[in-house]
Amino acid sequence: MKTLRPILLLGFAACTVPVLLLLAGASAFTDPLLAAFLGLSSPVAIPVFWTALLTIAATFGVAWIWCESPEIGRKSVFVLVFAAMLAAFPFVLALHGVLFSPLSPLAGLVAAVVLPELWVRSKRGRRRFELESLFRNRLARLAYHSIQNVEASPEHPPRVVNATVIVLTVQNHAELMEMLPPDAYVEMTNLYLKTASDFLVESGGYLDECNGECIRVVFGAPLPGEGHAVKACRAAIDVFNRLQELNKECDARWQRRLDVRIGLDTGDVIAGVFGGGRVGSFSVAGPAVDFARRLCAACSNYGARILIGPDAYTPSTESVEVRPIEILKVSSKRRRLEIYEILAPRHGLSPERERSRDHFWTGVLHYRERQWDKALAEFTKARIPGIPDDALDDYIRRVDQARQGADSHRGTIPPFSHAA
Repeated sequence: MKTLRPILLLGFAACTVPVLLLLAGASAFTDPLLAAFLGLSSPVAIPVFWTALLTIAATFGVAWIWCESPEIGRKSVFVLVFAAMLAAFPFVLALHGVLFSPLSPLAGLVAAVVLPELWVRSKRGRRRFELESLFRNRLARLAYHSIQNVEASPEHPPRVVNATVIVLTVQNHAELMEMLPPDAYVEMTNLYLKTASDFLVESGGYLDECNGECIRVVFGAPLPGEGHAVKACRAAIDVFNRLQELNKECDARWQRRLDVRIGLDTGDVIAGVFGGGRVGSFSVAGPAVDFARRLCAACSNYGARILIGPDAYTPSTESVEVRPIEILKVSSKRRRLEIYEILAPRHGLSPERERSRDHFWTGVLHYRERQWDKALAEFTKARIPGIPDDALDDYIRRVDQARQGADSHRGTIPPFSHAA
């Protein structure tokens, strides 16, 4: 509850001013003058208790709004309107012969503006507003409070951190745009964005990007932590399963489904606040970000749903079930990388799917050794009747092309190229 602490302290401090005025009997000097001004010969005075209660409530409310709202124009208008209402109360109550002095409430209102404004302009206050603008709603509640405790510098100096990046895209968004009216397309897209982003944030990720094109979530930044690759892999599996359930609702409402693909990679990234004068946000940049995006785009080329790079797979070996998809030459790294498709959590495959995965893996090894007949035999054994498998179909097509002497290279997005 660290967010409430400064507001409560400032509210109590602001209340001391009007309460001291009431205890000092300041109204004893102002009430006769106010009664004469309002033309009240024998007015009924409001008890001090109710005046004090109204003063404390008004002071706390104004202090809360002044601390919480970053827009000075909007909160200034609210305070001026509230002050005008307090100034009008004596005239309204005087019509019923009741005397109300606005001295203490107005004094509390002034204190509720001045003290929070001094705090907002302090180093601690500026830091709180910056943290809120950068991380509120992009992190889970506990993570947001944690970053308030561990971040010492309000400037967030750029630094290199090891993190895991997840990228989700809807591969068939162009088709959905053509087939659905604009309002249905936006509603369907927002339903997907909310479901996926909420789940990934609550799973411990930082929501780096969320728009009509993609969702990008970072594990391991801004809060560092061990095991971020494992958490990201499990979150990718779980969010994909949730989106499969969401597709049932989309099918029922719009007779359309979202073709969501996921790319995931781990590596050193530069974390810091990026942006121009008009907009800025905390984000990460580096090869892992680009590789995760390219893996996500390459999913449809290989018929895969969740593709993972080797740097993310190595620390997650004991946590997920995978199958090999391709060995790639990445020109930017000048080395070969093997990418995998995540199938399920560790020990999460049924015996039939585990058998299929093993045959698929053996078939890939034969394919890489150019033993086409053996590869085709293993891929045939990997087939589970009644269950579509795009990645398996892709490899069978490649074997058929190779047996016919055709070039089995299928262009993927740069800088990917197939290893020989």
